[in-house]
Amino acid sequence: MFGRRRLAAVLGASLVPLPARADDFPIKPITLVVPFAAGGSIDVLARLAAQQAGTTLGQPVLVDNRGGAAGLIGAASVARAEPEGYTLLMASAAQVTIPPWINRSLAFDPPKDLAPVAHLADTPMVLIVAANSRMRSGDDFIAEARAHRGGLNYASTGVGTISHLVMETLKLAADIDVVHVPYRGAAPAINDLLGQQVQMTFLDLPVILPHIKAGSLRPIALGAPKRSPTAPDVPTTAEVGMPDLLIENWYGMIAPGGTPPAIVASLNRIATAAMGDPAVKEKLADQGLTVVGDTPEHFRAFIGSETVKWAKVINDAGLATAK
Repeated sequence: MFGRRRLAAVLGASLVPLPARADDFPIKPITLVVPFAAGGSIDVLARLAAQQAGTTLGQPVLVDNRGGAAGLIGAASVARAEPEGYTLLMASAAQVTIPPWINRSLAFDPPKDLAPVAHLADTPMVLIVAANSRMRSGDDFIAEARAHRGGLNYASTGVGTISHLVMETLKLAADIDVVHVPYRGAAPAINDLLGQQVQMTFLDLPVILPHIKAGSLRPIALGAPKRSPTAPDVPTTAEVGMPDLLIENWYGMIAPGGTPPAIVASLNRIATAAMGDPAVKEKLADQGLTVVGDTPEHFRAFIGSETVKWAKVINDAGLATAK
């Protein structure tokens, strides 16, 4: 009897899957979740990274767009995924550093349930209006908004996203009152701006750049310390009298919390190598994205500092949700 029990225990143990090893990784396709609709800056970055990484790995990296709730639906799906490195998140501040302060009913805890892998790229944001708008400068923008308090709408990519918070910050700083209209991503927000259902938005440069070049949307100001080589005619916020409105968005790769450090390190090497490819860097630069590349440890520290920064913005704007 003892022998049969021991044999059964040994056989049972042999059926338990062994944890993934870094030297074997990856042995199957990787899913990269983009928590917004297709067409935005984060989607563009994810697809370039996925294509380059898949070529290097010999395993496909599949982009999965899961939009909704300012990216929190997609982020929650990654937080709940098995921590094996095969389900990843292309994240921004709206899924990692902002939610703890503005959304107290989160289905996950970002510091605990998400593991930073690599800080991939940064991009400035642009205050933009319709091409036929009477707002042609920073002064025009402020004057028009003050003349129509509560009568103008601004689009964002969702409640709690940077495009939401930066406009709320601008409202306070400029003493204006414009109405928030949240969308499920940049593409639908731009569509309604083109159709003049909304009058303004603050979005990432890459997703706005084609419309700036085509003349279908008019940029008012770029939230960066200096002008962008990809849009040299767009003045900075400092040039239009908004020196404190320096807003850049960041993008990074995130794994489920509990992913083994060796797997995180492998993913970091894969991601930073993909971003370091000269062709990828050139494509991203042409769209207004600056490649960063970083270690998981530095990325975690960066996220910590960003969390503190956005806590202040949210509290100053009166948007913090009570505990």
